[in-house]
Amino acid sequence: MEQRLSAVLAADMVGYARLMELDEIGVLSRQKKYRRELIDPEINRRRGSIIKTTGDGMLATFESVQDAVQCAVKIQQAMSLRETELEADQRIRFRVGINLGDVIFDEGDIFGDGVNVAARLEGLAEPGGVCVSDIVHQAVQDRVDAPFRDMGGQRVKNISRPIRAWHWSPQSGPVRTAPDISLQQRVRFCKSADGTNLAWASTGEGTPVLKAPNWLNHIEYEWTSPVWGDFLSETSQKCQLVRFDQRGNGLSDWDVDDISEDRMIDDMVAVADAAGLGRFGLLGISQGAAFSIRFAARYPDRVKFLVLLGGYVRGRMLRGDAEAEQFYEASRAMVSAGWGSPSPLYRHFFTSCYMPDATPEEGASFDEMQRISASPETALRIMEMNAYVDARPDAQSLQIPTLVLHVKGDLAAPISKGRATAREIPAAAFVELPGANHCMIRGHPGFDEFFQEIGPFLREHSD
Repeated sequence: MEQRLSAVLAADMVGYARLMELDEIGVLSRQKKYRRELIDPEINRRRGSIIKTTGDGMLATFESVQDAVQCAVKIQQAMSLRETELEADQRIRFRVGINLGDVIFDEGDIFGDGVNVAARLEGLAEPGGVCVSDIVHQAVQDRVDAPFRDMGGQRVKNISRPIRAWHWSPQSGPVRTAPDISLQQRVRFCKSADGTNLAWASTGEGTPVLKAPNWLNHIEYEWTSPVWGDFLSETSQKCQLVRFDQRGNGLSDWDVDDISEDRMIDDMVAVADAAGLGRFGLLGISQGAAFSIRFAARYPDRVKFLVLLGGYVRGRMLRGDAEAEQFYEASRAMVSAGWGSPSPLYRHFFTSCYMPDATPEEGASFDEMQRISASPETALRIMEMNAYVDARPDAQSLQIPTLVLHVKGDLAAPISKGRATAREIPAAAFVELPGANHCMIRGHPGFDEFFQEIGPFLREHSD
């Protein structure tokens, strides 16, 4: 038995069981060919050692982390050019994860945390992609001609700490740089009333504003997202913006017993207390509007104002609307059928509803954020919670300055739901924004108009 520092490469064939069911002999023959002609020779050329193989996977070690990354990129680039004559779901594609750490070598096998992390990173990679740990990226970022994208910290199975990950794929475009204001962010953790660990962060100065949870969150990845990065940057320049990953999401605890409206309110209290917020504003986007209303009704002395964007007070299953109920059932079916699928088709169902005018880059980024932010089981639980939310009684009791904004062509939450929200809150002001996207994306209608509206409102209600 020997322990030494090594770069560990974990690889796995995407959809192996499905491919074998379709064409057992053909898949094995093609796999052997790629091993013989590409994979094994490239590993040997980079001075790597294959430790073991399984039917669909492989573990290899390298003395040089640079060799490990260059080997993986080379293999994936070559594989992207093969089998192009086949349908996408019939092609052999690999996921690769690479980590650098202390590894125990014993009787022809390897063990230890360094191996476990590499295996979990492989699971985060896109089909045809390479996912590396932060320590690997630091070692190779100026030495490998491959643009790795920051995925932020990731919660993975059986690893207690978040792992910061970086991703490359043959289709990777230029790496998007996070806005300068993101450098202020320091991720911190606090505990909710039931002991759930919540990741939160603060950026900007001025009037404190707590952002309520919405659909899926990842407070690190969002900064490099073309969907969220500019929105968060602009907001942080107008106030002190406090954000957190809701339970089951991002860097907060994934394995939680209770996902409910009451727990969301508890989580908002915990983050507000941890951030030292006395009286503050609430920013509620989408279902975050209902949570903001419930929080304000329960803690009126702590809330100065509400800004609600694309929100609603009643979930889809409580509206008496057959079309809304059909959308909910279709959404559940899509998550159940393929949330974890290598194909983004299932997640793109949500992207096309939330952002019908999105560019391919924006759509792909939103697809990816959904994939890495939550498990399919958690996505279903959040979806069910949101479908049955009812904040109408709380809305009617509010005596707090409220600005309700809604995009005219919003498909995910029709503008009628925004008007209904404003009607329920006494003295709320309603603003119709141009566009069709549920999210505020720079360069699209509604983005500039949103900030033109909230700027004066924030100044009016500042300290």
